[in-house]
Amino acid sequence: MNSLILRTAAPLIVTVMVLFSIVVLLRGHNQPGGGFIGGLIAAAAMAVYGMSHGAAAVRRLLRIDALGWAGAGLLVAIASGLVSIVTGDPFLTGHWLPGYLFGTPGLFDIGVYLIVFGAMTAVLLALEGDGAEA
Repeated sequence: MNSLILRTAAPLIVTVMVLFSIVVLLRGHNQPGGGFIGGLIAAAAMAVYGMSHGAAAVRRLLRIDALGWAGAGLLVAIASGLVSIVTGDPFLTGHWLPGYLFGTPGLFDIGVYLIVFGAMTAVLLALEGDGAEA
């Protein structure tokens, strides 16, 4: 796609989409949203950027392989469950910091966000097919 309007507007659109995905991620416990939907929105932002600048530009923007983001998310999600095992509770039992500002359920949501973002971005980059492996 070779549209000057899309190439010009894409960075602003992507920024707004990523910020919105973070808002959806953070409000997911009390209202609709969470890591899965937030990750899908962030991956859609990468699709918009890829349509305007190409798959190679998306790979440069990510700095890490898309599946690397998914792997990091898997580690974060597993770590959120291991906290409860260390304290002697069942796997994935919620634990909160003092003041209830943040806890392991939020950490799990961040892991899901990264998994969905990385996996969907890898799929989108593979579909773009510029010759490089996703």
